[in-house]
Amino acid sequence: MTVLSYCTNVHPAEDLDGILDQLDRYAGPVRAELGADRLGVGLWLAAPVAEALAHDRAARTRLRAELSARGLAVVTLNAFPYGGFHDQVVKHRVYRPRWTDPRRLRYTANCAVVLADLLAEDAGFGSISTLPLGWREPWSPSDDTIARLALDELTQTLREVSARHGRPIRLAVEPEPGCVLDTVADAVGWLAGRVDPAHVGLCLDTCHLAVSFADPEQTVARIRAAGLDVVKVQASAALHVAEPASQPVRAALAGFAEPRYLHQVRERAEDGGVLAADDLPEALAALPAAGPWRVHFHVPLHAAPPAPLSATTDVLTSATAAALSTSDQPPHVEVETYTWPVLPSSPEGGTDLVAGIAAELRWAETHLVAQGARP
Repeated sequence: MTVLSYCTNVHPAEDLDGILDQLDRYAGPVRAELGADRLGVGLWLAAPVAEALAHDRAARTRLRAELSARGLAVVTLNAFPYGGFHDQVVKHRVYRPRWTDPRRLRYTANCAVVLADLLAEDAGFGSISTLPLGWREPWSPSDDTIARLALDELTQTLREVSARHGRPIRLAVEPEPGCVLDTVADAVGWLAGRVDPAHVGLCLDTCHLAVSFADPEQTVARIRAAGLDVVKVQASAALHVAEPASQPVRAALAGFAEPRYLHQVRERAEDGGVLAADDLPEALAALPAAGPWRVHFHVPLHAAPPAPLSATTDVLTSATAAALSTSDQPPHVEVETYTWPVLPSSPEGGTDLVAGIAAELRWAETHLVAQGARP
């Protein structure tokens, strides 16, 4: 079975003391709220703290002890955001540095070293999710070659770290709308036959999957048929908009058009094609709104967004069930609602955020644990 975690990229700390403080303020109380002996946390370590930990074994030992003392277990890291993930404006900056930049390779290699020393004792492997190469433009054939060489170098690092520690550390490439690897089909086409599947596979973010309007079960089957694994599932839900031309709907959507993160939108056209906008304000201004929309805005799993909007939790449950039932080595499952601070009715304080994360994890236990995940 696979471990269920929640991703700490919802918290802004970018140094070790700040991370420990936020584990005390949030992760520990979430565990207590759930009445659990142990809580899985998918750590987000900004590049400076990952580098410091990678070069200081004593600091890694301290962090492992601090996690254990709080009843927290780590099997996965989120190495998609490099840093500044809670700046006032993030938008396209989250896709930098790209996989053509040596800093991305160094950061991910540092995360591998750190994760190997933090892995829970009963973890079969560790996973690290990463961005889908970069934003789609500019991207040239030479960029493609550089990125492939960088992933080859990282794979060698993963082999060496895995051999030293006796358990695999695996990279999970996460397709996202608007990026070089926009869809799972793009990622499979780029990775299949070119990477070592023992160390490189996919991160299936179920919000991103829903936005692309892809069929979840067929998507997982495509991954498996290509000889690749779903290494990690990011359990997340997108906004679904059945009637985007309706004025009440557009008024409700306006509350989600916030300035920090990019909220890509896709519209299902009458002919079955998909129309694209890179952000919600652009979609409201330019898309024809003749068919349903999906919006890249991670909404809490347990609470439906305000009517007349809805959430794609059906895609989440179908994709997770398919990934868990068809994998020889079940993927890690991580609840990743990093958007709590920018929701139209965001939690005002730590207690509310604790309650919200705990409620999401309860929902995940009810709807996903029965399919093979465990807290």
